[in-house]
Amino acid sequence: MQKITIAIDGYSSTGKSTLAKRLAKALDYVYVDTGAMYRAVTLFALDQGLIGEKEDIPSLIAQLPTIDLKFVANKALGKSEMFMNGKNVEREIRTMYVSKYVSKVAAIEEVRHMLVKLQQEMGNKEKGIVMDGRDIGTVVFPNAELKFFMTASPNTRATRRYKELLDKGEQVSFEEVLENVQKRDFIDSTRDVSPLRKADDAIEFDNSDMGLDEQFERVHNYTLRVITERE
Repeated sequence: MQKITIAIDGYSSTGKSTLAKRLAKALDYVYVDTGAMYRAVTLFALDQGLIGEKEDIPSLIAQLPTIDLKFVANKALGKSEMFMNGKNVEREIRTMYVSKYVSKVAAIEEVRHMLVKLQQEMGNKEKGIVMDGRDIGTVVFPNAELKFFMTASPNTRATRRYKELLDKGEQVSFEEVLENVQKRDFIDSTRDVSPLRKADDAIEFDNSDMGLDEQFERVHNYTLRVITERE
C-alpha cells in the first residue's frame, strides 16, 4: 500500500496529538508531535529567564543553536518522548506553566524557521508520516496528500484540558484553563509568521460532540479510502 504524508492542524486541545498518534500506529506510520518541539523551546526560555515576567527575546534567538531536540522512543510506554539537550522533558513541557507562554514563543519568526526546518527534515526521511501542529498543511508540508483541520468549541476544549491537568495533579481552575485556550487561539491565529489557518484543501473536522473512538474511526476510514484511491 502506498504511503502518504498526513498533516493534522487545528486549535489547542482539539485532540490532534491523540488522534495523530493513534492514526500513525494504525497505519504503521511515523508520528511527529510538532507541538512538543515548541513547548521544549518554551521550557528552555523559561528555564533561562528569557520569557515570563521578564523577556529577552534577542538572547533567546541567539541561543537557539544551542537547543538540541530529539524524539526518543520509549518502548515501555509505546511512544516517543521529547528530549532537550539530552534530558527527557516530556512531563515538564505538558504543564500549564509552559502552556501559558508557548504561543508567544511559537510566534517568534526565528523559532518557527528553526523548527519548520527540523520538521521538514524529519518528513523527508520518511515515506509515511503523520504530523500535527498549527502550520503543517500550510507551511511545513503544503503538498501533503491528506490534510485535516481539527476544531471544537472553546468550552469543550477547555474542559478536556482541565480534566487532563487535574489527572496529572496540577492545581488549576477551569476559568484559568479557558482563558489560556482563548488567549492561545488569538495569538496562534493572528501572529505574523505562519498563523493558524485552515489550508484550502484541508478537511475540517469538528469533534465537539465526538468521543475519541468515533473521531478516530471516521478519520481512519477516510484515510484508508484516500490511500486506496491513490493505488
